Amino acid sequence: MIVRAAAVDALGNMNGTVVAIDPGSGRVLAMVNQKLALSQGAQPCSTFKVAVALAALNENIVKKETPVALGGGWEINMTKALAHSNNAYFEAVGRRLGFEKVSHYAHQFGLGELAGWNIPGEHLGTFPREELSAKLGGVGKMCSFGESISLTPLQLGALISSIANGGTLYYLQHPVTPEDVANFQPRVKRYLNIATLIPEVSPGMAGAVQYGTAKSVHQNFTEAEVLGKTGTCSKDGTRFGWFASYANTQYGRIVVVFFLEGGRSTFGPKAAELAGKFYRNLYDHNYFADNVTARNSYAVDHTQ
Repeated sequence: MIVRAAAVDALGNMNGTVVAIDPGSGRVLAMVNQKLALSQGAQPCSTFKVAVALAALNENIVKKETPVALGGGWEINMTKALAHSNNAYFEAVGRRLGFEKVSHYAHQFGLGELAGWNIPGEHLGTFPREELSAKLGGVGKMCSFGESISLTPLQLGALISSIANGGTLYYLQHPVTPEDVANFQPRVKRYLNIATLIPEVSPGMAGAVQYGTAKSVHQNFTEAEVLGKTGTCSKDGTRFGWFASYANTQYGRIVVVFFLEGGRSTFGPKAAELAGKFYRNLYDHNYFADNVTARNSYAVDHTQ
């Protein structure tokens, strides 16, 4: 109830949805505006850069500090490119990967398939079977803006959860009754070979909050490290604002995805600002400390 109240308060009167997840189990802790959360999704904008970064690292195309030349004597590495959401960097890296490898990793990370386990009403996002035409930007545009992809908040939440937990892609489950909660059992979809890659993408995701596109998190919350990725783009006159992140606290982690849909005021940094308010609400209600105390009590009770 604390998580849901924090999510509702943070979203306020914005047109959007919030999905909060326990990355250690895949349990959905809160889902605000379920109709939008379970819809067929939307263009992921720059949030897709996280998947591209993991793919490029696994293919040994770059390391986090590898400078990539972008012309005019300008170069940038992955950490700065993630933090500042640099499009030219991810276009260049995406072209090196090519559509087939981008598609392979995207499907490994859960795109193009349902993220939930028996969640009523969940729709399927889409991943194209063919590369975007060259005149529309090809694979480079796909990797920088998520062009031609439809991503759901649940799919993005599952991917970020796998980064937060070290590489396990869980089926997301949303228990809604006391019995469901009492009988909850995590369900693993697949194990991702990304454990060694997470330290490579983490500095860029942390940098986004510290000094990059998601620094608006700090308008409301500075008590613990937050790692995440923003996304801003528009489609057919509708603007999308994404922020997917996790709070890395001494007591544990929680993943939250904010997805906003609307007009000019809709963009990634606004979603990040609202995520900061969400974390602030949890912190003020001692959610993290109380949660670890509850888990420890549960463990003691079940070993006696």
